[in-house]
Amino acid sequence: MDMSRREEVHPREPIPILRNAPIVDNRNRLLPSFFIIGPPRTGTSWLHSVLSKHAVLPMPTKETRFFDTHFHRGIDWYRAHYPGSNKEWPVGEVAPTYFASGEARERIARTFPQTKVVCIFRNPVDRVLSLYRLKRAYGMISWSLEQALVRDPELLETGKYATYLAAWRRALGRDQVLATVYDDLQTEPQRYVDTLVDFIEIPRFPLTQAQIRYVHSSESLTHPRNYYWTRGATAMADWCKARRLDRVVAAVKSSPLLKLFLGGGPAFEELSPALSLKLYELFRPEVEKLEAILNRDLSAWKSPPGCRLEESFSLTAD
Repeated sequence: MDMSRREEVHPREPIPILRNAPIVDNRNRLLPSFFIIGPPRTGTSWLHSVLSKHAVLPMPTKETRFFDTHFHRGIDWYRAHYPGSNKEWPVGEVAPTYFASGEARERIARTFPQTKVVCIFRNPVDRVLSLYRLKRAYGMISWSLEQALVRDPELLETGKYATYLAAWRRALGRDQVLATVYDDLQTEPQRYVDTLVDFIEIPRFPLTQAQIRYVHSSESLTHPRNYYWTRGATAMADWCKARRLDRVVAAVKSSPLLKLFLGGGPAFEELSPALSLKLYELFRPEVEKLEAILNRDLSAWKSPPGCRLEESFSLTAD
């Protein structure tokens, strides 16, 4: 995640258009032919880890934030995230912040019109709760969940699944956008990965037992020990990434220093039944549109567990 504000876009900003396949720049270096755009908290970190042994991905940072935040830094800044590209492997980026970004969508479509995009859809209530906890744990926000839902547009905006899937398909073409479901990644990770790599044209490979076990592990996030320390550390990490000091950030993440800034606070509260019901009601129209697009039953995403859809309508009416 990146705390930096979205950069203002000049309406006449020059955007390079690269139409060759594979995508190669004028220095004969490969550039992305696929993007996995999430949205956030849909297994993208796991996919980045799995695909890193079979595709060229940005190093050492997972997300460059180039197409939504750092576009003004230029293509050379972006290209520097792909050192020593292996020309035998396809090049891509796992970038969940691009999903709901109109700027990122337009820039990718105009810069790489032949690229392929993968979306991953998860129960929107589970996902928004996970995203809130991540942002709170990393000091990006200080609010309660109820306050964050009002003050942080990303939480609800990234839950407009059908709206943004349709927008990406209009921008790139239906055949270049793959819609997948997080439930499939959880229940049948090998089959899910096979479908994904077939689409982005990577030879199939078997998942290791360790990779399969990690799919089913849950990240234990807590409130930060000290919000201001954590917020400062996250802001410094974003400052370093913007200046291509990603290795400094990676070194801190892999060191004992990380425990000073991440975790150590109280556990997160469970989602209240009342707020859970409101969120399911809020996201239901997008879920129903997504059902129609995917031709798939997503009933489990329409009402809280143990609450039938007709019951949730009745409770809401009361």
